[in-house]
Amino acid sequence: MDTAIQNKNERINLRLKSSAKNLIVRAAGCEGMTVSHFILTSALKRAEETVQEYQMMTLNEKDSKVFFDALDTPVRFNRKLTAAFKEYEERVTTG
Repeated sequence: MDTAIQNKNERINLRLKSSAKNLIVRAAGCEGMTVSHFILTSALKRAEETVQEYQMMTLNEKDSKVFFDALDTPVRFNRKLTAAFKEYEERVTTG
């Protein structure tokens, strides 16, 4: 997070109601931060949480078993899968 704060070469502008601005100013004061620093650290924290939430998959025990069983089960090559591999190989090698 420190790197994002130190490299100040990008800008984000936003419009908000005066009540929202007053709340942010008050919260920044409570934290002993400037408004910009408060907004940046708050937004970065939420952004990291959001990205992590979408990158990590959490499975219950049943779903976990189904997932790992699928990984452990060898793939059976039927005609459609074999044809798809052949078509892919032809497209890749012939450009």
